[in-house]
Amino acid sequence: MRRRGTRVGSISIYCANEALKDSGLSLESVFKDRTGIYLGITEHGNVETENEIYELHQNNLDASLWSHHHNPRTVANTPAGEVSLNMGITGPAYTISAACAAGNIGIIHGMQMLQLNEVDLALAGGVSESTGTFGIFAGFKSQGALGFHEDPTKASRPLDISRNGIVVSEGGAIFVLERLDDALKRDAKIYGEIAGYHVNSDAVDFVLPDTQRQIECMKAAMSKAKITASDVDIVNLHATGTTSGDINECEAVKVIFGQSENTYINCTKGFIGHAMGAAGALELAGNLPSFTDNKIHSCKYIEDVDPKCSLKNLVNGDPVEKDVNFILSNSFGMLGINSVIIVKKYRE
Repeated sequence: MRRRGTRVGSISIYCANEALKDSGLSLESVFKDRTGIYLGITEHGNVETENEIYELHQNNLDASLWSHHHNPRTVANTPAGEVSLNMGITGPAYTISAACAAGNIGIIHGMQMLQLNEVDLALAGGVSESTGTFGIFAGFKSQGALGFHEDPTKASRPLDISRNGIVVSEGGAIFVLERLDDALKRDAKIYGEIAGYHVNSDAVDFVLPDTQRQIECMKAAMSKAKITASDVDIVNLHATGTTSGDINECEAVKVIFGQSENTYINCTKGFIGHAMGAAGALELAGNLPSFTDNKIHSCKYIEDVDPKCSLKNLVNGDPVEKDVNFILSNSFGMLGINSVIIVKKYRE
């Protein structure tokens, strides 16, 4: 029997159900028509299309084998729609396609819908099924941007002088977002408060980033959060492991945080690879425990930091013990889309 749903739909359903369970809420306790699902994605439909074409060519181009589920599997809102179907949520459910900035933007959009009173609860984040598609590997390979190392554990090595590209990964991270007053009324476990955000575009190149636009994005997010660079305890870099991308971002971070003694820098993709549309949400989730354990996690150890990526207070080795109040997380993507989200520690 052929499945009806998609790989990324399964990831989305799992993450959404786990998020709701962790929040202390249940499907029976929420108003389903006042709950929104907002999921960031990089691409969708590639896996299904490639698999169907492969089957077609294995069977003498017999078009009768083409699945009648192909269209609903490949429309862009499928990941969010599958969550809606699985959980019976009747509020808005759609995806936000924003390349590798999408994980942050899914969260930002969920927050905005709460502020606009469109919903009372948001399941928001990012998801990806990128490892299931040949095209994304071939595309990065043709760009000279697919990471490789004889030791696979060292293939993803952002900021290292010998880095040579991206290691494609996949996954998902979905958060339950609600207004602070509502969370307090039900005595919810609060992981943090969204304090600031910004989204902008480079308008420069299809794939090459622009340092100045990244600087502007971080500054605008801090302005919305009403903080300065010295208030930020952690900057989580987008840092994918490409030669130019890492340098551009590090130049931007130096401009803003180069004089801050309080700010520590880390990056996550050395551990998990680049999960594309899920990356921003996953990396934020990986840093939120710093609010409770007062430790800033390290980059996966960088053997030889590229001098062009050398940053003050780069955490490279043991964790740093520190009271953490603000986390700033960068996520940037192709076609010049930039996103920054700032989360602050909740204090009663």
